[in-house]
Amino acid sequence: MDNLLRLIASPGGRAARIAIGTTLIGTGLALGRKGRGLSVAGLLPLAMGAFDWCLLSPLQGLPFRGPQLREELGTKPA
Repeated sequence: MDNLLRLIASPGGRAARIAIGTTLIGTGLALGRKGRGLSVAGLLPLAMGAFDWCLLSPLQGLPFRGPQLREELGTKPA
């Protein structure tokens, strides 16, 4: 689980979360009324990446915020 959290907390993981959230929102909007739920679901990864938060880290007793999580895991941002 630490390796997954390291990936999520990395700058690349953060960019991936933003890209995934944007893609989900765009796809949901393109689908029209049927895609409303998908657009709403896309807000979560977009917000997590944009604000540098990690939703899974508190499950392991680690900090929620990205900078503190990286410090706790001993990783340095690129």
